[in-house]
Amino acid sequence: MGPASIGCVMILVMDNEVRPGYRYLAPEIARFLPTAEYRVYVDEPFDPDLDAYEGIVISGSTASVYDEEHADWVETQADLLHRCIDERVPVLGICFGHQLINRALGGRVDGDRRRATFVEMSDSRQDEILEGVNPVVPVLHADVVTECGKNMIATARTDYNDYFCTRHENAPVWTVQFHPEFTERVAGQPSDWNGGNYSFDQCNATRVLRNFGEACSGV
Repeated sequence: MGPASIGCVMILVMDNEVRPGYRYLAPEIARFLPTAEYRVYVDEPFDPDLDAYEGIVISGSTASVYDEEHADWVETQADLLHRCIDERVPVLGICFGHQLINRALGGRVDGDRRRATFVEMSDSRQDEILEGVNPVVPVLHADVVTECGKNMIATARTDYNDYFCTRHENAPVWTVQFHPEFTERVAGQPSDWNGGNYSFDQCNATRVLRNFGEACSGV
């Protein structure tokens, strides 16, 4: 079932990248969704009308959720998450978004070493957002969730992180530490990318975005 069968589901993609030259990932998220509105949140934080969207994606960033210089817009985005939970608007957090969601719900995020490569997930639990996703996924990150937020449960781990993917127990909120939008199309952008022992032929992480689109449409 591809995007054409999902229908006109409007999903808001919020780009959290603080460096304009690095804003090549969130537009890719929008490209893989059935119908999306792309907005650079960090340039002009806004309070979206949730009635206008069937879902929201919180993108990655080279910022850290605990950076004091970004506290204002991180906090307003955390407030938006709570609104989405209350109104049951589906949310997908990717990388920085994964960290922001868990931290906003009382979890913990700590600095780690930079990784720009493929990793292999293990101990994946049944979860509709990870349905059909191969274990090999691309990562670009230096922080990790070290404690889940309230009502968030781990749905996948790696050999270096027990909370690699999470979901909310009661609300339509999912998070992934990897980048489902990162494909060969943009693989030349990060100067330190190294696939290691894996290749894009082993990766179908974009399936996450299709799964989220279907979850937003109720398919």
